[in-house]
Amino acid sequence: MSAPPEVASKSIESVPPEVTTLPPEGTVPPKVTTTSIESVPLDDAIHLNRAFAGWGCDEVTILNILAHRSAEQRTQIRQEYKTKFSEDFDHRLSNELMFSPDLKRALLLRMDDPTSRDAKIVKHGLSNNLNVAIEVICSRTPSKLEELKKAYRTMFTTYLDEDIESYAQGDNKKAVKRETSSEFKCALLTILQCAENPEKYFAKALHKAMDGLGTDDETLTRIIVSRAEVDIEKMKAEYLKKYGKPLSDVVHSETSGHYRAFLLSLLNPNP
Repeated sequence: MSAPPEVASKSIESVPPEVTTLPPEGTVPPKVTTTSIESVPLDDAIHLNRAFAGWGCDEVTILNILAHRSAEQRTQIRQEYKTKFSEDFDHRLSNELMFSPDLKRALLLRMDDPTSRDAKIVKHGLSNNLNVAIEVICSRTPSKLEELKKAYRTMFTTYLDEDIESYAQGDNKKAVKRETSSEFKCALLTILQCAENPEKYFAKALHKAMDGLGTDDETLTRIIVSRAEVDIEKMKAEYLKKYGKPLSDVVHSETSGHYRAFLLSLLNPNP
């Protein structure tokens, strides 16, 4: 038996409209404004699963949702997705975006809660780029550093202090052989600049990542994603003051496609 007209009407209205059209390449996608999709993580999980279905995936819907959700909401989306579809969300996201490496890197970094993200960046930095580890450690408040140390211990079953000491011992051996370690000098400068004015430091790092031929997308992504919920407006102001151009304009010229759209969404959360 069919539902009464008023019930049927209400059921139809309760389903949020799907994003089915692609915006021009590189434009910032509009926010999904339906109340339920903004406030209910289960709805987000369902829409994301729909975006994964079929050949390829609906990248617009994916970035539309993930660019405009808080860290807490993103964690809840991951949990709801696991419960509803018996699948790890990050793993599915990674598989779906295998042919869009820049967007994949940015979205997976975005999905991490800020503390876990910091722990991963520091761990990677200690092995590959000391300045990256230093910039995270020196730009966090004492309370955030304590959270970072706890997360690091849980994720990697080792203490952050011990890993730093191990790295320092190795670097000192290199320094003795070379008498002067340029890497050590650079590390000291990073400590001073980042501790004194993080926004100015990150503005300079972004400029360096986009200056000249090619773009350092790993650095560009790391800074924008990790600072989007911290001090993005101050960083944009510092960039404009120092280089005379809006950061968004430079990012727009140096990137493309949905990767560009996602970064611009983080830079301009309320356009």
